[in-house]
Amino acid sequence: MEQCASVEREVDKVLQKFLTYGQHCEQSLEELLHHVGQLRAELASAALQGTPLSATLSLVMSQCCRKIKDTVQKLASDHKDIHSSVSRVGKAIDRNFDSEICGVVSDAVWDSREKQQQILQTAIVEHLYQQGMLGVAEELCQESTLNVDLDFKQPFLELNRILEALHKQDLGPALEWAVSHRQRLLELNSSLEFKLHQLYFIRLLAGGPEKQLEALSYARHFQPFAVLHQREIQVMMGSLVYLRLGLEKSPYCHLLDSSHWAEIRETFTRDACSLLGLSVESPLSVSFASGCVALPVLMNIKAVIEQRQCTGVWSHKDELPIEIELGMKCWYHSVFACPILRQQTSDSNPPIKLICGHVISRDALNKLISGG
Repeated sequence: MEQCASVEREVDKVLQKFLTYGQHCEQSLEELLHHVGQLRAELASAALQGTPLSATLSLVMSQCCRKIKDTVQKLASDHKDIHSSVSRVGKAIDRNFDSEICGVVSDAVWDSREKQQQILQTAIVEHLYQQGMLGVAEELCQESTLNVDLDFKQPFLELNRILEALHKQDLGPALEWAVSHRQRLLELNSSLEFKLHQLYFIRLLAGGPEKQLEALSYARHFQPFAVLHQREIQVMMGSLVYLRLGLEKSPYCHLLDSSHWAEIRETFTRDACSLLGLSVESPLSVSFASGCVALPVLMNIKAVIEQRQCTGVWSHKDELPIEIELGMKCWYHSVFACPILRQQTSDSNPPIKLICGHVISRDALNKLISGG
């Protein structure tokens, strides 16, 4: 991040110079216009009187022309100084960033260039679908001749359709989806359906006393959630007492907070993605954020490897020469390392639980068996 801060400082200097130059230029031009205006008025007055041009006016005109010329030259000179500052920004970028970063990772990581291109295109298309840019994703598929199955697109289409309705404060599609997936949501300990019913009830409360009977009738939807959400249901029932006086000035005014809509969109996105087997964040955005953290470290490692001529240290496709800390945000699953072999377990070498309760890797178990 120090490299970014260094470039940012140069950009700030250029912006400050542009601001100062603009103010100075405006002030200088205003002074010139005022001076020329006064001279024009004096010349017009002399012309009306029919008097010949005096030596004083000739001198003033000469001084005015000289002042205009000096001001223009000064502004042009200041503008050239800004050009040099802009060029320093380019030099700062070249100095702080490596223009060629493709060589950080060996081409052996990919099976082929076609495979590399296909993986990248698929990641971009999935990102576009997840962000709701369906038209752009379809256009990319056509131009890149990437075949995307309807089964791959369908979850994203449904997800974006419901989220678009929630943005319009339409709870119907989300409620219909939650009811149809009730059992699977319960297995995830999700409170999505209750929160949707709660928000629908609050919308009825916001309608005033005219919606009181409808709200009481809708409260029957809370019956399946009475055990887990008793406190929230009691609060909503208590708010009915203040309905005629107005909830805005009651102790229950927090129910009308607009932030509930943002919360329900986040809850729906998280639970729906979990149910459909999708990640909340697109793999492309996660990879990009992780790469920004890991790239400086990898570039330093590559420089050290080339300097010491030990290229064989980094020859594996699926692992890095050193561990790179990406932060808790990028922790998606636990990692188990065998306490005997000091190796991370994998699909081909999974963890095995012994009768005594200890957990080791399968390779370690096989070595123990073969060793008697």
